[in-house]
Amino acid sequence: MEHRDQITRRTLVAGAAAGTLAMTTTTASAQRLPSPPHVKGPIVWLDMDQEELDDAYDQEVYAPNHKYVNERRDANNQAALKALGKPERVAYGPAEIEKLDIYKTKRANAPVNIMLHGGSWRGGTSAQLASIAEVFVNAGAHFVAVDFDSVLKTDGNLFPLVDQVRRAVAWVAKNAASFGGDPNQVYLTGHSSGGHLGGCVVISEWAKYGLDKNPLKAALLGSGMYDLKAVRLSKRGDYVKFTDEMEQALSPQRHLDKLQTPLTLTHGTLETPEFQRQTREFHDAVKAAGKPVKLVVCKGYNHYETQETLGSPYGFMGRAAFEMMGLKAAV
Repeated sequence: MEHRDQITRRTLVAGAAAGTLAMTTTTASAQRLPSPPHVKGPIVWLDMDQEELDDAYDQEVYAPNHKYVNERRDANNQAALKALGKPERVAYGPAEIEKLDIYKTKRANAPVNIMLHGGSWRGGTSAQLASIAEVFVNAGAHFVAVDFDSVLKTDGNLFPLVDQVRRAVAWVAKNAASFGGDPNQVYLTGHSSGGHLGGCVVISEWAKYGLDKNPLKAALLGSGMYDLKAVRLSKRGDYVKFTDEMEQALSPQRHLDKLQTPLTLTHGTLETPEFQRQTREFHDAVKAAGKPVKLVVCKGYNHYETQETLGSPYGFMGRAAFEMMGLKAAV
């Protein structure tokens, strides 16, 4: 693993009016909440001790306004549901959680965007994505939000979550025509832990899911994790029961031979240093493997704000999604 970041929390500069502090690296700046000085402990990952690594996988430490972003999301969701109406909720599997919310557009034979929510694998729901769905529906695309288990419900095992999202994508590919979708224009979007799950989806062996070819035309993955080694060393290992098998099988960066889907990868410059590094290094690995990939970096956005930009065709993730799908903003 390369050491190009040279990350240090001693390199602090005065923050903006919000009173936050910023941490600088050679490639990007990461915004974080002020924290009491601590005596640096043994190095665990790159040049980080355990506390620093734990913080690097805790988005809230680097997003002092996360509560306000969530409040905006909830308010925008309510407004979107009033405009769109409730989505059609259908099952893609037998478990109660295994359902999809389908927000339909009026366009015939329309492209389909499947969205995998984030939440550190332990939180989040499809119901939180209505405001993002609205811009896609208005632009002439169906929007499908996927529900799947929390890792807290699977005894710390990520394999069931990966299987669920793969089955959900396969269901959409097989049934797109039933709700007016074009099965040849199915796209995937994921953010945060949903970005990781999306990374696992794009390396799927689709024959195991009853498909004779890759069902995805392209994928947009934002602020995800693509190699689980560092994640396993962090405090996320307190609730995810990582094993060698899980780390290897569910690290998309280690299975690029299976990748058939063109990728757009995104992160903001105010995200944690690890979320930035994960995205950069996955991009570099995919590019080195000769697979189609594009990296979009937006200055001045933290982890929560990056997903928020999906709710606008002029936001940096929204623009990337519209370019991927060939959509134009509704007039």
